[in-house]
Amino acid sequence: MSPVAVSMCICRGVSFAALLPQARAAGWDLAALMRETGCGAQCGLCRPYLRRMLATGETTFHQLLWEDSR
Repeated sequence: MSPVAVSMCICRGVSFAALLPQARAAGWDLAALMRETGCGAQCGLCRPYLRRMLATGETTFHQLLWEDSR
C-alpha cells in the first residue's frame, strides 16, 4: 500500500466519510458541497478528492490527485 492516505478536508477538519452521506442525501454536486460545508473552498487541495468522492463513493485515497485529475 502507498504511504499516501487522503481522507479529509484539512482546512475544515471534516472527513470525506462524513461528507459523502450528507452530499448524497442532499443531492449536492461539488459546487453545492463547497458552498454548504466550506470544504474545498479554502486552499482547494481537497477539491479533486471531493470531485472523485462524489463520482465514485470513495472516501480514502491512496494516490495524489490534482485539480485536472478525473
